[in-house]
Amino acid sequence: MKYISLLGATGSIGKQTADVVRAHPDQFKIVALSAGKNIDLVRMYIKEFEPELVSVQTKEDYELLKSEYPNRKNLEFMYGDEGITAVAVYDQATVLVNAVIGSVGLYPTLQAIKAGKDIAIANKETLVTAGHLVIDEAKKAGVSLLPVDSEHSAIFQALQGEKEKNIERLVITASGGSFRDRTREELQGVTVEEALNHPNWSMGAKITIDSASMMNKGLEVIEAHWLFDLPYEKIDVVLHRESIIHSMVEFHDSSVMAQLGTPDMRVPIQYALTYPDRLPLVGRKRLNLAEAGKLHFSEMDFTRYPCLQFAYKAGKMGGTMTTVLNAANEAAVAAFLSGKVSFLEIENLIERALNKHTVIASPDLETIQEVDIMTRKFIESIVKDR
Repeated sequence: MKYISLLGATGSIGKQTADVVRAHPDQFKIVALSAGKNIDLVRMYIKEFEPELVSVQTKEDYELLKSEYPNRKNLEFMYGDEGITAVAVYDQATVLVNAVIGSVGLYPTLQAIKAGKDIAIANKETLVTAGHLVIDEAKKAGVSLLPVDSEHSAIFQALQGEKEKNIERLVITASGGSFRDRTREELQGVTVEEALNHPNWSMGAKITIDSASMMNKGLEVIEAHWLFDLPYEKIDVVLHRESIIHSMVEFHDSSVMAQLGTPDMRVPIQYALTYPDRLPLVGRKRLNLAEAGKLHFSEMDFTRYPCLQFAYKAGKMGGTMTTVLNAANEAAVAAFLSGKVSFLEIENLIERALNKHTVIASPDLETIQEVDIMTRKFIESIVKDR
């Protein structure tokens, strides 16, 4: 039995993690969870999974839930930053599933690593914002970082039994997102609803917008750099419409190992929780290549997708530049989702933040947090003045 702390329980990855636990109740138990504002779903989780610790975002929701379960033994409620960290380091948990969106996942992850928890990481922003700190702490603590993103899980699976010295390059696949068939000229005036209409995957709003701008893939490139300890020159991105090949590894002898499957995040979530073993994926569609018929690939166009180029440049510069990249993107996407800026303005805001910043080479956690806050304020000041 694996005992799970789940950050972001009511988000897209959190819900699908619950599906995996639901399918294998003899293998997994959620003992602690954090959630945002979907209190109805939290109530359902409390009834179904009987967690021992639940953290919510606001004090109001904390007080509400606490009043609803006055006599419930072995159930504690918390809220805010203190609550999410308490969930991450919860004593009874053996593995932390970090499924929150954004850099909010960084501090709890570092604390969980120090507490000796293995990390199933779906929160790519943690590694983008402070990859050097996370990797160093994981090595010191001797804990595993198990990728949940479908692309990194694919690479991780393809590398099983292989030697790192034989890797020639990683190839990360990208669906192209909601606007893959549109030119840049056709992106003028696109709506939030159009941007959220992803052709292949069911994801949260922020990740879906990142997919449309290709920033999601840029963040994944930086994440792959840290997870697999490879230079950016050895990490490529290729457009693959069907999202059936999730990523590939090419070796020195020209052999290419690819991991294939239907677009279903439950597969990489479950693999991260069962590694190095596997379990049947209950009730899910299996890949039928004859039914798929054809797989399509095309070269990445950095002019069409400048956010991906920003990510490569920021990654190569290193230090706080990737913190700026992530913070500026989060703030810009939030502004787009709330109708304050257009879709194409997202990349303009990110570029302005990157150009303004002077990189700090080896930042500590306090410096990273300061740069993150300053970057968000910079973006918000631009948006506010419009």
